[in-house]
Amino acid sequence: MEHDNHDNFAESVAMFRPTVYRVAKNYLRNTHDADDITQNVFLKLYNRKDGFASSEIEKAWLIRVTVNECKNLLKSAWKRNRAELDENIPAPQTHNNDLREYVDSLKPKYRVIIYLYYYERYSTNEIADILKIRQTAVTTQLNRARNQLKDMLEKEESHYGKQLQGNI
Repeated sequence: MEHDNHDNFAESVAMFRPTVYRVAKNYLRNTHDADDITQNVFLKLYNRKDGFASSEIEKAWLIRVTVNECKNLLKSAWKRNRAELDENIPAPQTHNNDLREYVDSLKPKYRVIIYLYYYERYSTNEIADILKIRQTAVTTQLNRARNQLKDMLEKEESHYGKQLQGNI
């Protein structure tokens, strides 16, 4: 969809920017990198020559491009050779903060599938189409991510149970 009509492009940005940003942030765990990726993705959309049959197809394309851009950034020499700043800024507290920390500790390939499945509500078939991997791979990675999260939660429960018993 050549964006001669800037209103259509602006609508796409308004509609899909939050999703693109959340996917990038979830994958990279860095707000600045997520901002950069979001900008790159929408530049690719702006420069795209052909259109989309529907907004769902456009959204899936944007998510696929976002994941690819994230992977490319993580593989880049620039990313590997830069020093990360330790941002000890406290995050806003939410009732799911512990679970979010566990999800954030997963490998990127698991984090993105958890995000697309639970937050964006895509089916495993749709995730396979978006990420260009087999549906069985999505199912396997989703199950592995769930098992890792379950193990983390059980370890925490066991740890707190021992602490409580020690205080009685």
